[in-house]
Amino acid sequence: MILEVRDVTKRFGGLQALSEVTFDLSAGEILGLIGPNGAGKTTLFNVINGVFRPNRGKVIFRGEDITGMPPYEVASRGLARAYQVVRPLCDLTVRENVMVGACFGRERFSLSEAARVADDILAQVGLAARADFLAGSLNVAEKKRLELARALGSQPYLLLLDEVLAGLNPSEITLMMDTIRQIRDNGVTILMIEHVMQAMMSISDRVLVLDYGALIAQGSPQEVVNDPQVIEAYLGDPELTKRLLEG
Repeated sequence: MILEVRDVTKRFGGLQALSEVTFDLSAGEILGLIGPNGAGKTTLFNVINGVFRPNRGKVIFRGEDITGMPPYEVASRGLARAYQVVRPLCDLTVRENVMVGACFGRERFSLSEAARVADDILAQVGLAARADFLAGSLNVAEKKRLELARALGSQPYLLLLDEVLAGLNPSEITLMMDTIRQIRDNGVTILMIEHVMQAMMSISDRVLVLDYGALIAQGSPQEVVNDPQVIEAYLGDPELTKRLLEG
């Protein structure tokens, strides 16, 4: 297992954000994480990559207990994250943004090596033609790809994707999904949060479902769609829920 999450619990004062969440992630898998708004999905990501320390439980990455380890140390071990709200370094070029990830990631590349790595990654995500543009000049879809590229620059074994499809039109979603599959095929394991359910169900090998901080279901996309607890958590109506989850 590349990632093992064991009994992770997180509280903020009187709010129980996560309650004894346990799951495994195998190398080479695309694992989807879904749930209603406020279910605890982003909090779980924040615990996994060290933004928050859990009140209880462990996060084990490639056999090492990384629980509560700061994000920069987690990144140096090969666990990267692409955020929902993209914040490129707007006064740097697209290439230089990716070089930042390469210089401070797992391999700690030199500037010359980082530039080479950045160009390879930009070609992979479809931004090679924008390499010398300022990052602030990109449109929304391009900034999403840059966020992905910057995370890939750190040479991760595991990539956390937080709603990378949000704000994209259908054709852009299709292209991004193709890119995500290619990343997995190149050896990077993926754990992703997404609200575009048709995309999530078609791309995920397995799906986890959170509700009020608890893991209520996990399995294949088809198993999750037909799970009574998932139906209740979303809409309470089997047919409406199935249409929502299947698109």
